[in-house]
Amino acid sequence: MQSSLPLKHFLLALAVVAVWGTNFVVIKLALGHMPPLLFATLRFTVAVLPAIFFLPRPQVPWRNLAAYGLLIGLGQFGLLFVAMNGHISPGLASLVIQIQVFFTIGLSMRVSGERLQGVQWVALALATAGIGIIVLHTDGSTTLLGLGLILLAALSWAGGNMVSRQAGRVNMVAYVVWSSLFAVPPLAILSVLVEGWGPVQAGLREADLFTWAAVAWQAWGNSLFGYAAWGWLLARYPAATVTPMALLVPLFGMGGAALWLGEGLPGWKLGAAALVMGGLTLNLLWPRWRAWAAR
Repeated sequence: MQSSLPLKHFLLALAVVAVWGTNFVVIKLALGHMPPLLFATLRFTVAVLPAIFFLPRPQVPWRNLAAYGLLIGLGQFGLLFVAMNGHISPGLASLVIQIQVFFTIGLSMRVSGERLQGVQWVALALATAGIGIIVLHTDGSTTLLGLGLILLAALSWAGGNMVSRQAGRVNMVAYVVWSSLFAVPPLAILSVLVEGWGPVQAGLREADLFTWAAVAWQAWGNSLFGYAAWGWLLARYPAATVTPMALLVPLFGMGGAALWLGEGLPGWKLGAAALVMGGLTLNLLWPRWRAWAAR
């Protein structure tokens, strides 16, 4: 494997993280036209159809696909959409959900029995301090409920990471498509029970071209293009070369929210972002620094 990305592949990775980051703006705008659980239902329905007719089912147990679909569909995105429906700003949502990195580490440690290294404790402390600053500044645009829902979404994402790791080396696009089968029914049922049949009918009836474009962007841009391109890059380059690019997702998320939605960037928010991103960066890059120092 090559150890560095040529320009065209760097631009591909940048396009993926730009899609993933600015996706939070798309979600916020779409939620102005449609209830969150209905929007999540349509997102995963469009991810399944028509792609499932062209992609063979990954050779993994059905229970693995079901677990991933429920954790990512109902847990991560269901909670994320509900939180972003008036409970947390898009920029902060794009930042806080990256805590899934530490949740994933915690779940991995529980399975393997490993312990945090000293540097990882520092990284966790930095990220926790950043979340603490956000807690102290909850207001009308970001509430404790919204923050809690995003943290639960991050935990669900971490659980999905553990489940997909158990699946082994599979076609990730096909894996996402087939697992989405298990996300649609519970999301649809909850949408009717929680949001009501009337709002669901109104959401479908009043959906305009932008709303359906947002649904397609969620399914095809965020999931299918994002996973396909990211998986393609990971198959050709070391993970340590590709994965640091994901640190740019909150930058695109917060920048996009400021540019298109007018979301403010006061000092406390930038400070919280610096602490969370600093913790994520330290956790991701310190193994490379350690290996370099050992030479």
